[in-house]
Parts: sequence; C-alpha cells; structure tokens
Amino acid sequence: MTATGEHHIVKSYDVELGKLEDALARMGGLAESQLAAALQALDSRDSDLAGKVMANDGQVDALQSFVDEQTVKVLALRAPVADDLRSVVAALKVAGEIERIADLAANAAKRSLVLNRLPPVEPMRSLLRLGRLAQVMVKDVIDAHLGHDADKALVVRDRDQEIDDVYSSLFREILTYMMEDPRNITPCSHLMFIAKNFERIGDHATNIAELAHFRVLGKAQLEARTKKDDSAFIGGEPV
Repeated sequence: MTATGEHHIVKSYDVELGKLEDALARMGGLAESQLAAALQALDSRDSDLAGKVMANDGQVDALQSFVDEQTVKVLALRAPVADDLRSVVAALKVAGEIERIADLAANAAKRSLVLNRLPPVEPMRSLLRLGRLAQVMVKDVIDAHLGHDADKALVVRDRDQEIDDVYSSLFREILTYMMEDPRNITPCSHLMFIAKNFERIGDHATNIAELAHFRVLGKAQLEARTKKDDSAFIGGEPV
C-alpha cells in the first residue's frame, strides 16, 4: 500500500478513505463547537443555548455511526495494510474519543440548567478557565490528527498535565467554598461534576494525541505519562 497522503491505483479507495477523514473532521468541528457553546452557556447563564447543546449531541452520534460503517466497509472490501490499516483503525478509535468529548460537553450543558436556577458562586471563574484549556486542547489535537502531525500530537498530550493541575486546584477551591457556607453546597456540587467532565475531556484529547502519533509513526507504545491529579486526596488520605 502507499504511504499516508499518496494516491492509490484504485481511485474509489481514495474516495472511501477520504470519507473517513471528512467525517472525522466534521465530528471534531462539532465537538469543538459543542464544548465552546457549553462554556458560553455556563458563562452567560444561557439556558436556551445549553438546551441547544444537548439537542445537537445526536449529530455527533450520527457521524460516529457513519465512521463505524465506513470502517467496516473499507476493512472488508480493501483489506488495508501498513499506513492504510493504521489510518482506518485510528479513525475508528478517534471517532469514539470525539463522541465521548461531545457527550461530556452535553453533560456540562445539562448541569448548567440547574446552576442557572441557583445563585452564582465564585469558583465558576476557575471552572471556565479549566473548560477553555480543554477546548484549546481538543482543537489542537484534532488538527494534529487530521494534519498527520506526530510532533504536535505529543505537545498536546503533554498539556494534559496543566488541565490536571487546574482541576486539582479547582477541586480544593470548591471544597473550601462548600465548607465556608452550607448554602454553597448545592451549586458547588454541580460545579464539581462539570469540572470532572472537563478533566475527562482532557483525557480523551490525550488519547487522540496518542492515536495520532501511532497513525503517523506506527509506534503503538509511548512512554507512560504520569497523572498527577491529587483531587482524590485530602490531608494525605484518599477520599
């Protein structure tokens, strides 16, 4: 088979692989816009926008189904090997990661509907910062995958530690507010769930980065990245 980016003798093969790339690009764009809209809904306390984010989640699901079907078709009819096989397998896995990112964005939007009925709390600023870090990470990792840029993928992968650090700091901030005033417990509990959604989005973006690296270089194993999320520990004891 030809190297990534070269054309095949059978033109229809290139068309089929192109459909996979196009679907991933559309999925990635939708997931990015879903996350951006969820953040805007949180920031502006816009329940209508949050509802649209939840309603649009089905578009990403439909595209994932298309990628699944197209992948089976290519595997069955073309029996790809080498670069082509990596591209097809990576497309299948990346689609699953993007679908989860969109789900988590929809979950954040759903939680914002509850928050909009409650008084604002100060940790929202830090939550929005965390979400925007995740948003940039998603955009960059999709660009790295579609651009066959293994180096950029590794850079994005390493940025997940910043999300973990901000998440851990936010976790402590939220706990402080809950302890200071029991009236903060309900809104802060929802902030905590949303924060975990954003932290998980960073994890899914990291998975895409590793798949992008594998797709280009064929190296399935990378040096393990140490996770330093200490939100599960308070006073040295797990909670």
